[in-house]
Amino acid sequence: MLDELIKWVGIVAPLALGSLGSSIGCVIAGMGMCGAMPRIKTGHGGLAAMSAAPSTQIIYGLVLMMFMKGKMAGANTLSPAAFLAVGLLCGTAIMVSAIVQGKCCAAGMRATVEEKSVFGKCWVPIGITESFAVFSMIFGMIVLS
Repeated sequence: MLDELIKWVGIVAPLALGSLGSSIGCVIAGMGMCGAMPRIKTGHGGLAAMSAAPSTQIIYGLVLMMFMKGKMAGANTLSPAAFLAVGLLCGTAIMVSAIVQGKCCAAGMRATVEEKSVFGKCWVPIGITESFAVFSMIFGMIVLS
């Protein structure tokens, strides 16, 4: 019974932690958007898109959770500790990626207020921080394969 609980905590962890990170990251980016919008007359749609960027990490948590659930259902020789370790560690990496991405978004909005021509360039650090969530999801899948 305890082994099942440990496995399920590990399986649900990437989705739960990814959800927390996405919500925190979107709040940070959303606050940046609210501060930037009154200072510029156009381009609000771009700021809204930027503020939503951290929401994608929940998808990586969901994909990893579904993959882990499939591993549990199949002929599985993985220990409960493996599920717990992968779920918690990869979920934490996904969560931190979303939070830091929210900060990158807010900084990008601040830069855009100062100089509109940098808006596109501000997506670079947003994409880089996104990639760490993707890497975490993929590496978690590889470890469990």
